[in-house]
Amino acid sequence: MATDNALHAEVRHAEGMTFLGRGASNHWVVMDASEAAGGCGAGASPMELVLMALGGCTSMDIVSILEKRKEQFSGFRVGLTGERSAESPRRFTRITVEYMLTSDTVRTESVVHAVELSVEKYCSVGATLAPGVQLVCRYRILRSGGEESGDIAVS
Repeated sequence: MATDNALHAEVRHAEGMTFLGRGASNHWVVMDASEAAGGCGAGASPMELVLMALGGCTSMDIVSILEKRKEQFSGFRVGLTGERSAESPRRFTRITVEYMLTSDTVRTESVVHAVELSVEKYCSVGATLAPGVQLVCRYRILRSGGEESGDIAVS
């Protein structure tokens, strides 16, 4: 049963193991398997796209929260590492998310709070993966005087 909250997408076969996906935004994404898996490596794998979706979703949350707190930074990126089960369907069991900011002024507590809010309240991709996938969150703040880092406990 469709609702007003439904999202729609389509996936089309191009050739071999290459597929094109498009959502309501009308932007196409190329997906392909590696050569070892019978593809030609012409695009991201579906599992890579899951990691990118999580990274994009939480990044949008973090940047929005930090901007609302009037925190300034000159660089922001997220690194994600997904650990998969050895047995099919080889789902993610654990994803480590490392938030990296470049700033001499951002307050550490603001970064930690923003990550907690994203993971525990706002990130719909993370909520979709939970509780079956353990999320491990870390931060690194690159300052001109050195680097600050730590783990963030999330439920």
